[in-house]
Parts: sequence; structure tokens; C-alpha cells
Amino acid sequence: MVRIILYFVVGIVVSFYLFPIGFTFLPASINTKMVLGLAGGILFGYNSIQERGVVLSRGLLGAIGFAVFFSLACYIATDVNNTSDYSYVTYIGSFFAWLAGAYAVCMLIKQVHSTNTFQILVLYLAAVCFVQCVLALLIDNIESFQLLVDSYVSQGQEFYEEKNRLYGIGAALDSAGVRFAVVLVLIIALICHDQQVRRHSVRIVLLLVAFFTVAVIGNMISRTTVIGLSAAILYFIIFSGLFRLEIRFSAIHLGIWFGITLLIAIAISTYLYYINDDFYGHMRFAFEGFFNLVEKGEWKTASTDKLNNEMWIWPEDTKTWIIGSGLFGSFIYGTDIGYCRFILYSGLTGFSIFALFFIYNGYFFMRQSPTYATMFLVLIAMTFLFWIKVATDIFFIYALFFCLDEFIEETIKKPLTQHEDRLLYS
Repeated sequence: MVRIILYFVVGIVVSFYLFPIGFTFLPASINTKMVLGLAGGILFGYNSIQERGVVLSRGLLGAIGFAVFFSLACYIATDVNNTSDYSYVTYIGSFFAWLAGAYAVCMLIKQVHSTNTFQILVLYLAAVCFVQCVLALLIDNIESFQLLVDSYVSQGQEFYEEKNRLYGIGAALDSAGVRFAVVLVLIIALICHDQQVRRHSVRIVLLLVAFFTVAVIGNMISRTTVIGLSAAILYFIIFSGLFRLEIRFSAIHLGIWFGITLLIAIAISTYLYYINDDFYGHMRFAFEGFFNLVEKGEWKTASTDKLNNEMWIWPEDTKTWIIGSGLFGSFIYGTDIGYCRFILYSGLTGFSIFALFFIYNGYFFMRQSPTYATMFLVLIAMTFLFWIKVATDIFFIYALFFCLDEFIEETIKKPLTQHEDRLLYS
């Protein structure tokens, strides 16, 4: 019983990290990302004192360098243009907040499970995303539960209600869609490559239930989820082992469970589509492109039409192309597209550094974990796909990877007790 409570607590902490929220009884400037960042920073400082040295991986030092240079490029953009929009000038602060929060999460997982492997992390991420999808349906269908959540959680829910959008506890709009998309890819990568999981029917079923729940309800919350869903399905086709001349028993075992879970997901979704008006409306929104293709012979959605017709806005002079305008916030240019917003803010200079930052992170982990190299390549590609729709970043997931023993233990040096002449080393 105690173990179950501990797992539940870890799940809540992971949710607070992945889907940060504020509370109505706290100042609006305080959210769970900041609290976890503070806790992680204190914990890291304590452990560093205990070990008599600061232990960092070589890869993390490179990531810090990119974050510093990006913040510097954004500062130069604001300084040259004489603006006070520091939206991404402070990115280095956000970088360390994510990193410290990830450290707190991974240390908690290690305390409870005695290790913090990729498998354990993905199981928690999958569980959190599954629960968020369930919470979104409960909030949408049970008014008393919605009032309970809204009375304690501050997350801009007034806007979601105005737009008739599903939301969980911290999970809403494109920020949730990006996280759902990433986790869908992680789930399939784990199922395809982890032999322990492939031999464990219960884990396969639980992961697949989470996968299809997020695939359906996650798209209702944010259609950005479909990017991860598409990538995950392609990943499964290539690496599941089902589509080879020589098919192993483990692949057949996985394929059977995948097929059963898929059929159940389709059956439940179809049933609810026809008997529940709210579910019908959410399904029409989630898979609008598919319904338009079937009914009108053309794949299109209202949001993609708006993006294509109104939001591809580019700089109008050479200076802005190079260094940007130093303006980002308040939807000043009337576009959501990441490419446009980043270039308009910090020019090609800042955007190039930011893009290289995510290429570097993915490439570093490709080198660290050849087993999951393709997964990290997919994450790099997804970053650039997300920017077609929204200005965002996925360092939140790389921050967790930087804190996993499985991915970084080979690059960690011994503590300062054997290197008295240095305080920081790689």
C-alpha cells in the first residue's frame, strides 16, 4: 500500500513538471514548474556539497552554451531595436528551471525505484498523459468536478471555456499537444526496443491503452497531437518487427496486443461518437481533416486554412531578417507560426542558434544511446514540424534525459575528492 502511495505521489510530481499549473491561493507568478525548479536546485546544491564537487555531463555543458548564446542573441535584438520585450532574453532562466525541475523529478523516481531508467520514466509519462485525458473528459462532463478544479487551479480556463476546448489540469491547447505528441513517440519507442517490456504483456497493454487514449482524447484537446501520432505509427511500422520477412514471436505477441487494443479503441470511440453529442463534437474537431477527406474529398481544417492564408508573416527589411525586431509578446504580429515569430523576434541569427540547440540535444543523445537513436532523430524532426504550427520548444523532455543515469552515466566524472584543483569539470 505504501508503495502504491509513493507511485501516486511520483505521478503527481511528474504531472506538475510536464503540465505546470498555478494555484488560485498563490500569487499568479508562482507555478509548479518554478517550485520544482527551486526544489531541484536546492537538491542539486545539497548533493554537490555532499560529493564535494559539481558533477555535469559534457553534453549538458554544450546545451548550456547554446542556451546562453540564444539568450544573448535575443538580448542584442531587443537592445538594437530599443524594445523591452524580453520574452526569450530570459530563456536561459527557463532552461535552468526545466533542468532543475527535471533533476527533482528524476531524483524522486530514483529514491522510490532505486534507479531512474528510460523505461520507468516513460511509464510515468504515459500514465500522466492518460490521466490528463481522463481528467479532461471528467471536467467537460461533470460540472461539480469542473467547479472543484477551477476553484483551486489557475490555468486560464476562462479562455478554454469561451472557445469550447477540452482541458485537463495544466493540459490544454498546443502546449499539451506538443507534450502528448512527444510522449506518444516515447511509448512506441519503448515498446519497440525494450525487450523486457516486449516480454511483459501487462506493460504492453497498459502502454497501448495509454497510447490510444492519448491518440484520441489528446487530439480533442489539441490537434498538434497528430504530429506525434503520425510519427509514432510510422515508427511502429518500421521497428515493431511485424513487417519483416522473418517475424519473431515477440513481434507477433506485440502485434496481437496492438491489434486487440486498436479494435477496442475504435469500437469505444465509434460507440461514443454516435450516442454522445459532446463526444461527437470533440471527435469532429479532433479529426476534422479526416472527416473532410471522407465527406468532401479534401484534407483540410479551419486552423490549417488560417495558418496558410493569414499567418505566414515575414520580415520586410534586411535588418529584421538578420537581427529581428525584438518584439514577440502580445501576439504583436498576428501569427502563431514558430518560424515567423522566432525570426521576427531575433532574426535568422537567433533562430539559427535556437534550431542548432535542438539539433545538438538530439544528436548528443543519439550518440549516447544507439538503441534509441532513431527516436531522437524523430524528436529533432518533430521540433521543426511543431514550429509550422506554434512557437514552442521541447527542452522539457531533453532536460529529463540529461538527468537519467541510463543516458548520461558514461559522461559523468568522479567527484571533487579526487580532483581538488577543479570545481567544475566535464
